[in-house]
Amino acid sequence: MTELSPIEVRLEELGLPLPTPAAPVAAYVPAKAAAPLLYVSGQLPVRFGQVETGTLGEEVSVEEGAAAARLCGLMLLSQARKAVGLDRVTGCVKLDGFVACVRGFYDQAKVIDGASQLMLDVMGEAGRHARAAVGVPALPLGACVEVAGVFSLAE
Repeated sequence: MTELSPIEVRLEELGLPLPTPAAPVAAYVPAKAAAPLLYVSGQLPVRFGQVETGTLGEEVSVEEGAAAARLCGLMLLSQARKAVGLDRVTGCVKLDGFVACVRGFYDQAKVIDGASQLMLDVMGEAGRHARAAVGVPALPLGACVEVAGVFSLAE
């Protein structure tokens, strides 16, 4: 039996299974290693095989948006596992979060906290990262949130 990485152990402790890595929807790769970093393309919130859609400040609440951002974070970790294995991931360096929202919505940071808190919950201090949280008028497939990440890798 293969030994679980510390990240996988923590995910199990939290009762958070990783989703199946999503296939790219255009001309890009889901993840690219450039040692000592792993760049993971923007991931959408997928629950039960369906993308969580909608617009913050209209039909999606801040709490629902944060839960969707957490799903994006799980997909980031799933892509990292597929690309290099979670045993090589030593921390989260940066997250870039995009929130589909109406003009006048100013809680992007609270929404992307869903993904940020996940990284802290799973990696502890190694999950503390730099971040951007940006409001946009629309995202691919009508998603309410998208999050991209950069992770540090063990040599």
